[in-house]
Amino acid sequence: MSTENSPIKPSRSPSVIESIEDFENQDTLLKHVDISIVESEKRANGTLHVRDHYTVYLIDLKVTDPDYKLVQSKINTIWRRYTEFEQIHDYLQVTYPHVVIPPLPEKRILYAWRKSDTTDPEFVERRRALLENFLLRVASHPRLCFDDQFISFLQQEHGWRETITDSGYKLHAENKLKSLSVSIRLKKPDPDIESVKNYGKQLETNLGNFLYTRSKIIEKNYALCKLHASYGKLFSEWSVIEKDMGDGLQKAGHYFDSIADSIDSLAEDEEQLADQQPTFCFYFYLLLSYRVAERSRAAAGKGSLMARLFGTTEPDLARDVATRALDAKLAADTRAIQQARAALQEFNKKALVEIEYFQKQKDKDLHESLVRFITLQVKAAKSNLQAWTQIKECLQNMP
Repeated sequence: MSTENSPIKPSRSPSVIESIEDFENQDTLLKHVDISIVESEKRANGTLHVRDHYTVYLIDLKVTDPDYKLVQSKINTIWRRYTEFEQIHDYLQVTYPHVVIPPLPEKRILYAWRKSDTTDPEFVERRRALLENFLLRVASHPRLCFDDQFISFLQQEHGWRETITDSGYKLHAENKLKSLSVSIRLKKPDPDIESVKNYGKQLETNLGNFLYTRSKIIEKNYALCKLHASYGKLFSEWSVIEKDMGDGLQKAGHYFDSIADSIDSLAEDEEQLADQQPTFCFYFYLLLSYRVAERSRAAAGKGSLMARLFGTTEPDLARDVATRALDAKLAADTRAIQQARAALQEFNKKALVEIEYFQKQKDKDLHESLVRFITLQVKAAKSNLQAWTQIKECLQNMP
């Protein structure tokens, strides 16, 4: 596809971001467009007898600023599979290693009160909401939102997968995985980045324990509340054989049924709140590849120990040629080390700003989630208290 016929325009790089104030004052794609996932659809491919079903999601892109020229189409819709969301997520992780990339929803979550079928309408709707949240977070990030591949992901229906594959991000990802094993053995890792990594691990552990405890509590509450349906059935059957107490028993049975039914909405609301927490569990893994490169280049500029101690048996002319070659190589390695150090400093500078922005956003989101969680528990407790009060009144009013 030629540049003239491309559905996207060249992206704009954000200006220099040196502080959290600069970060928040940057222009973002979300200030000019509305992004939403409006629906999902189940599709199938393969032969007639062996069919593979998958779900696609319809991304709706609407330009709210009439003078905005970056996005060519004012109204655009495009279908995307979950695997394509994984591709753009992996690409952003590789391309922007200093940025905390928003996570994608998990493929499967197994809870006692939820179905594990990935084609279940509730599961698909939950994933749709989380994928939309992923797009909104990327579109509101000044470094990520103007990336050509991301804008193309929102608009280019044909050829996008080939384009992002040709970008070579998979090769970069493999190289970073190799450097990860080396970075673990670093004797002097960057103290700022190391402290952030340790904080990320502790944060993941704490939130993971919180989510685990919450899941165990809701499982027990779910089972307990569902047992009230047995009370409801018992009181309803009992009311049939009673004349004077029949009405009171029937009403009490209905209230027991309401307690059993209320846990479904509570579990669903809690699940929506819990879905926001993995954003911080999948914190980030900053790879100090520049440190590894610096050490390898420095080691490459050293001769063997025996040659330095005892010299060589080469003729003078050959030794002079070899010396000049080594001097040139040493100078090149020195320049490479200086460039690596400069790149490392720039990387750390960008990463620390991103971390500060993430911390601020994390505090805001966690505060809202915890307040909503507690409010939800209070609401559920009041609802159950009201139901039990009404059951008490029904029993007291029986003759």
